[in-house]
Amino acid sequence: MDAVKELFQINFSYILISVFIVLIGVRTIASPLEWLVSQLGLETKWIRKRREEHDLLLNTSKNLIALQEKHIEDMKRSDEHDEEMRNDIKKLTDLFIDKQINDYRWEIIHLADTISSGKPISKECLRHAVSTYEKYEKVITEHGLVNGEVEISIEVIRDNYQQKLKEGF
Repeated sequence: MDAVKELFQINFSYILISVFIVLIGVRTIASPLEWLVSQLGLETKWIRKRREEHDLLLNTSKNLIALQEKHIEDMKRSDEHDEEMRNDIKKLTDLFIDKQINDYRWEIIHLADTISSGKPISKECLRHAVSTYEKYEKVITEHGLVNGEVEISIEVIRDNYQQKLKEGF
């Protein structure tokens, strides 16, 4: 029981201060020892671990820089590829529009030639030609092109259509 009483009478603040002073002393002695060991070229486990961590940090930094450079290069290539795709799509769109315009022109001019040669034409064929001309005009207007080749042909078709309507088809 006396031992328990003595345990409760111990001043723990003195013990904590003593432990703290001992740790500072150990650190004070360890620093010159560490310096001496490094000057002698000896490598302790702790120094080796610190050096390996430093080397790992340097390698990670180098790898991140290389990765960032590769990312920048990939982004440039991606932008170039996107620009090529835009140009190709524009070319394809222009080709499609040219083909569409040429198809409309051919259809209208061909019907005008058929009418001019005196062959009989149905009312539906004439209506289709007028509808095709309206589509042709719309495409021409949307793309800022000039209409000139089909004007005479559509006049022939319209005149024939009006004449057929007057005659009672």
